[in-house]
Amino acid sequence: MSGQGGPGEQAGEQLALIRSALAKPARPPRTTDQATASTDPVASVVVDTGLAHLARPFEYLVPEALAETAVPGVRVKVRFAGQDLDGFVVGRQPQAEHEGRLAPIRRVVSAEPVLTPTQLQVATEVAAACAGTLGDVLRLAVPPRHAAAEKALALEAPTPDPLPAPAVASPAWSRYAAGPAYLARLAAGESPAASWLALPTVSPEQDWPAALAAAAAATLAAGRGSVLVVPDHRDVARVDAALTAALGPGRHVRLTADQGPQARYTAWLKVLRGHVSVVVGTRAAAFAPVRDLGLVAWWDDGDDLLDEPRAPYPHVRDVLLTRARVEGAAVLSGGFTRTAAVQRLVETGDLRVIAGASVRGVVPRVQVAGEGVEVERDAAAASAHLPSIAWRTAKAALESGPVLVQVPRRGYVPSLSCQTCRTAVRCGHCGGPVALGSRQAEPACRWCGRGVGRFECRHCGGRELRSSVVGARRTAEELGRAFPGVPVHTSGAGAVLERVAATPALVIATPGAEPVAEGGYAACLLLDGWASLDRPTLDAGEEALRRWTAAAALTRGALDGGQVVLCGAPSHTTLPVVEALVRWDPAWFAGRELADRRELALPPTVALAAVTGERRAVEAALRLAQLPEGVDRLGPLQVADDAVRMLLRCPLDQRAALAESLAAMRSIRSARKEKSSVQVRMDPRDPAT
Repeated sequence: MSGQGGPGEQAGEQLALIRSALAKPARPPRTTDQATASTDPVASVVVDTGLAHLARPFEYLVPEALAETAVPGVRVKVRFAGQDLDGFVVGRQPQAEHEGRLAPIRRVVSAEPVLTPTQLQVATEVAAACAGTLGDVLRLAVPPRHAAAEKALALEAPTPDPLPAPAVASPAWSRYAAGPAYLARLAAGESPAASWLALPTVSPEQDWPAALAAAAAATLAAGRGSVLVVPDHRDVARVDAALTAALGPGRHVRLTADQGPQARYTAWLKVLRGHVSVVVGTRAAAFAPVRDLGLVAWWDDGDDLLDEPRAPYPHVRDVLLTRARVEGAAVLSGGFTRTAAVQRLVETGDLRVIAGASVRGVVPRVQVAGEGVEVERDAAAASAHLPSIAWRTAKAALESGPVLVQVPRRGYVPSLSCQTCRTAVRCGHCGGPVALGSRQAEPACRWCGRGVGRFECRHCGGRELRSSVVGARRTAEELGRAFPGVPVHTSGAGAVLERVAATPALVIATPGAEPVAEGGYAACLLLDGWASLDRPTLDAGEEALRRWTAAAALTRGALDGGQVVLCGAPSHTTLPVVEALVRWDPAWFAGRELADRRELALPPTVALAAVTGERRAVEAALRLAQLPEGVDRLGPLQVADDAVRMLLRCPLDQRAALAESLAAMRSIRSARKEKSSVQVRMDPRDPAT
């Protein structure tokens, strides 16, 4: 290949040849003799080919019989490469750009225009930002058709009851200096953008679901709609109840991926047809086609449930910010903490701050086991699973209400390690983690199920095991013995409690599964704090603070006797994340975290892309990519026996160019029908996992 130019030139030439070949097919498609539409007889159709190099509109003839129904936005069936494929009409024009013969549209699947021009623009921009394809994003944005739901729902919206007057002086926003002003701007039809640090409360009228509902009500008073996205179904249920109280019944819908095909499509159609203007849901609601969109809001930016696990892997934040820019909507990012990504938006001025003037008395009192006089009473308090201060706090709190105990993982003894050197025990067959279940007599691998047999540490020769982290069931058993007669409830994966009563009880929960207590918890114990801090991820400290504050926020304020005890964590004077919890100052921690990442050139202060696959495939793919100047290559990192990951890092102002070059590389590999897959992911949550 000498004298043929560098890899970048070759990639550019190959991509040009691909585009040229697509523009001029070797054999014109067959057409029928049926008459074509007299007006705008050519339709542009986005065909769901699933292939990156064919991710663009193609031209088809519109038969006269379909002239009235084959309008932009409808689903159609077209002939493509010998197959009948689904597609969306995205335009009609009088003449074709293609010089050859055109195939006709086979049929219109439904006369309902389900892809609006705004949706198409947003999907196109999201695909470009994620180095993905338009077809991948449209599969996320438009749910599959359900004919029965389409027929059952009335085309015209029923006449709603009069809308209650918007509560500009909402109790949920009165605790924030900028809260009433934000609501007033929404009610006036303006589009403010804010990062909201919510204060904990046990009052439903002041809690964060009520605040989101009040923002949606103010937006609706101006004649505009809202999209509210929360992490899981329990959050949806809480906001759903708050919206019903604020707006009245029938003025909003829930939209989640687990609703079932007919229920989900019915809710989505109600939005599309203008029956309702307010949507609350999980990440499936981010693309909801709300008319006259006036507000996009999402709760708990750091929750990984807001990350889309399907290609092209957009985060809800990025989808909603794109919608706000395209549709001129207001923005509200809420949570008890603030991620580094949101902090960057605050520091660039894209988001203003809404926060409480003071947290004194509102938040519970936070103590760290092993600090101060506690060291004299219990020398092992700093490392104990359940130190004496936690036991005393729980005993006192049980006299006035329930006590929440957060454990970092579920299970009986989620992982085991050597008693002598603390090295994690690994399966000798597959290398998986070894654990002891509640019904197991002997430890076994959690991946392949094989028993450990006679244990001998590969590092020190030790023969005794210890539990690395005591899970929810084991903790429940220990506390049940420590507090006989006190009810013990567990909440975790597979058995998540929604609510618990205000009566004395011990509630053992994993992060994200903490039930709401009537009147708030009297105390909260955060066990094995080091397990959250020791996670080998970029956002370990950020995630630990998010989990701790989420549990602590369910606890009564200090004025009402609420207490939080953090167990198994370093002193707050040595670790910023612990200090942020003790001081309840998530803004300070977010600023510090962002500054540290900026110094180390880590996301979100730089753009990052992860390219993952077999080593040879990744190396060949990157040779095809015309990467912009200044891109650093980090790796390759071995992520599996047969897979490596290469990280590409560049300044933020080159992010679009990096995404474009990776999208072009995917197109070339697709056109070549490469057998080995290569995954491209922009801005991965954690580069190493």
